[in-house]
Amino acid sequence: MKQPELGKKISEMRKAKGLTQEELVELCNLNVRTIQRIEAGEVTPRSYTIKALFEALGAQWEKPEPEVTTEHPKSIVTWLYTGLGAGLVYFFLSYFDISMEVEWMEGSFTNALSFGLVKVGVWITFSIFIVGLIKMTVAFPNKVLHIALWVMLIANAIWYAIDLVSISTSIFQIEDYYFVKLATFGVAYGFMGAGFLMYKNLWSTIPQVIGGLGIVSGIMLFTVIGALFAMIPLTLFELGELGLMIWAINKIGRTSSPDSTFSSQATA
Repeated sequence: MKQPELGKKISEMRKAKGLTQEELVELCNLNVRTIQRIEAGEVTPRSYTIKALFEALGAQWEKPEPEVTTEHPKSIVTWLYTGLGAGLVYFFLSYFDISMEVEWMEGSFTNALSFGLVKVGVWITFSIFIVGLIKMTVAFPNKVLHIALWVMLIANAIWYAIDLVSISTSIFQIEDYYFVKLATFGVAYGFMGAGFLMYKNLWSTIPQVIGGLGIVSGIMLFTVIGALFAMIPLTLFELGELGLMIWAINKIGRTSSPDSTFSSQATA
């Protein structure tokens, strides 16, 4: 809530309690002039001042969640929808990619065209999905996650380009660099997980859960030995990212009320 709505809200609650400004001063240790200026909408008080006023008036104040950047809301929502759609396609394509990759290295799968098309599909959809998440960090600022997503985007582009060269030529084989590729993605996923942990007061503790899954997945991929078992936390991590993107779309598209961050429950 911003001024002058905040000042009006405090004034209404004070009058409802039957208090004068002088009496309110005694309850919250502020001077009369400060309360007068707040109620008049002349100044925007700090969060601890607002909390003290609400507690003195017998009301509960909930710290608002990080504000959504609204400079280009339509563009951001469009990217989020696009990223969400691409993420869903990638989620299913990636399992074909992994199974084909294993069979290709074992020599039981030899259709280079099909394998190449799946690789291109995963490359494109995953890239769009990551860009959608990058746009989310514009709406809900998070520098660490923003950088981590760019690292993943670049790593994805490099390794899938190498995969396509390997599939279409005999210069080198996927198994020649596969462990290095897994370790690289392990670092990238761990970095992304750390980025999600940076979110505070955003959709309860869901981002922290997502971040934890990302870090666990990254460590298991990086060790290579645990790569097979990493599929479980990695799947949950990516489902969590999709869920967070849906939450972000709803959050940005929702019309907020001036009183939405306050619950005023006067005590008897």
